[in-house]
Amino acid sequence: MKVPFNEFANMHNEIRNEIFDSFKRLYDLDWYILGNEVKKFENEFAEFCETDNCIGVGNGLDALRLILQAYDIGVGDEVIVPSNTFIASALAVTYSGADVVFVEPDIETYNIDPRLIEEKISKKTKAIMAVHLYGQPCDMDQINAIARKFHLKVIEDAAQAHGALYKGRKIGSLGDAAAFSFYPGKNLGALGDAGAITTNDNELAKKVKALSDYGSVKKYEHLYKGTNSRLDEIQASFLRTKLRSLEKWNTNRKKTACIYLDKIKNSKVVLPKVAEFGDPVWHIFALRVEHRDAFESYLSKNGIGTNVHYPTPIHLQKAYSDLGLSEGCLPIAEKIAREEISIPMFYGITTEQVNYVIDIINKW
Repeated sequence: MKVPFNEFANMHNEIRNEIFDSFKRLYDLDWYILGNEVKKFENEFAEFCETDNCIGVGNGLDALRLILQAYDIGVGDEVIVPSNTFIASALAVTYSGADVVFVEPDIETYNIDPRLIEEKISKKTKAIMAVHLYGQPCDMDQINAIARKFHLKVIEDAAQAHGALYKGRKIGSLGDAAAFSFYPGKNLGALGDAGAITTNDNELAKKVKALSDYGSVKKYEHLYKGTNSRLDEIQASFLRTKLRSLEKWNTNRKKTACIYLDKIKNSKVVLPKVAEFGDPVWHIFALRVEHRDAFESYLSKNGIGTNVHYPTPIHLQKAYSDLGLSEGCLPIAEKIAREEISIPMFYGITTEQVNYVIDIINKW
């Protein structure tokens, strides 16, 4: 049996006619940038995330960068970032001109460990980035309490957590602002690059909106040195169509995750842990295995697709060699990078496929 790591066919076949109809309608309108589809998606996604504002932008990295820029975080400032995350979280800080300060994750949840944050705060610290990695919510109450104590902003990197809940509240509504990616592989994915910012900070929303459109609030009048990062009409329309099915798709992922958690029984395999405060959406189902390469090869030989998130931690990437952080200085992130392997998780995976994956893993 073949079980791919990811597959879009089941999801896209369900909405094929709606997607094609929306494309035909927009094609004939001849209006492709900053039109009604973007406005409607922004309103609908803000409602979904239980926030007052949503601003569509070009991609998830831009979303993070624009939040930092709008809060005037830049040269001479520091932003706390988890050491275990995709490089985009750090790149946004670098592009703003600020310095990245890494904090280790909790080995149980893979998310930033709030118990380690305070010791990394300095007079230069301006924000904490809470990355809801793999679709698992961070401990937002503890993070927000620390932020209030030190007068810091809390920026949610929600690129993998569309629809996840923290104590019954939607991710994207729990900090000062949140950044979402709609890269095609996300739980809510566009058919190309796209992103968004959600926030209850009305002034931030106005500034981000302007910054994403060349710093302009009125054509040819520029308040800021902005950029061009706008969600286009066609992607907004596709996202509106997909958003209507997101809860159903997430529920299917949760069902698959529950079966994995219940039936994978192998002492050599470490299963992901769900904190009592979280209701994850399982963008990634991440295992840890000590001899990962051999395990990965074993699954591949048995027709099971896998991925690794992420094989080299940011501080050991050549791009961040200027930080002077050597191997061993962030041991938890390095351990996760050595051992993490993600197994098939997608909408429409069959019971037969799930049971096959479990059987093969249990025989390892």
